Amino acid sequence: MHGAAPRDRLAVALDVADLARARALLDALAGSVGWFKIGAELFTAAGPQALRAARRHGRVFLDTKLHDIPNSVAAAVRAATRHGVDLLTVHAAGGLDMLKAAREAADDAASALGSPPPRLLGVTVLTSFSEPLLREVGMAGPLSAQVERLGELARRAGLDGLVTSPHEVASARRRFGEELLLVVPGVRAPGSPSDDQARSAGPGEAIRAGADLLVVGRPIVRSASPRAEAQRFVEAIGKALDAP
Repeated sequence: MHGAAPRDRLAVALDVADLARARALLDALAGSVGWFKIGAELFTAAGPQALRAARRHGRVFLDTKLHDIPNSVAAAVRAATRHGVDLLTVHAAGGLDMLKAAREAADDAASALGSPPPRLLGVTVLTSFSEPLLREVGMAGPLSAQVERLGELARRAGLDGLVTSPHEVASARRRFGEELLLVVPGVRAPGSPSDDQARSAGPGEAIRAGADLLVVGRPIVRSASPRAEAQRFVEAIGKALDAP
């Protein structure tokens, strides 16, 4: 995404419970941001209708964080590819076989359609995790090392990028260079609450650390003026991109 306009470096997470609310947000944000992310809540509520609605206003990022046996993940990836999503997440902790199955399914389904495959992102460590929680679930720290381990699996499987918190994006960029797209949630405006994000940062900080695409949900979605709040993030991204 190097060279992309600031608005195309921001994905708004449509974390709402129904399609009517999602459509209102899409109408309010039309033309101001390049990407719309549909996660588990909205996709469970509205399914492919949510993807079609988002497609009218920007590029579609389906974030259902697939994590299952390889056959089941492959089937879900094929279905998502047929719906024309541009970005799709799978949990890198699902292992190499699962990640390879996802890659093969995306490529095969896209080839049958005569269209480009979605870019597949390996989710590394959720932004709600801290070092103690990582140990609680039996994973070896530090967090940056776990991100790099899972990132290496994603790279070996042929995935296009990673999802990582702002705190690990710089080390991931050093490890993988420009080979992988780095998508960063947990982004908050300076002074705003971090909610349940244990590892968050401001938009300028995340871009300067090496993020390609920022994901912002609640600060925009819950704002009294979502369009104005989105513009604040776009302007911060632009300033960071212009900085020497």
